[in-house]
Amino acid sequence: QVQLVESGGGLVQAGGSLRLSCAASGRTFSSYAMGWFRQAPGKEREFVAAISRTGRNTRYADSVKGRFAISRDNAKNTVYLQMNSLKPEDTAVYYCAADLRGGLVPAPNVYNYWGQGTQVTVSS
Repeated sequence: QVQLVESGGGLVQAGGSLRLSCAASGRTFSSYAMGWFRQAPGKEREFVAAISRTGRNTRYADSVKGRFAISRDNAKNTVYLQMNSLKPEDTAVYYCAADLRGGLVPAPNVYNYWGQGTQVTVSS
């Protein structure tokens, strides 16, 4: 089992930046690919970014490419999402997720474990 806890969300002005963190418990963190998803009110959960077990490969949604960056530090059992040039449409609850298969598939049902989410609100 893997337990995930997100942090770093908050209120930010359009054009600003935030860095989200996801801390994992357990001794098998490096066995999982990690992903970030988001969900706005009335919308389906949406893929944002994913990173391979070693951090060697990444994948991004077109809507965030060039603005967001995913990274991980396996020694600290932590994955990060750096968000720059934020827009009001980025407003959502952001979730961290772990995938044992490690295929970087941008679908929520592929992932095995989920955090509780952290709110990101971008004002115009």
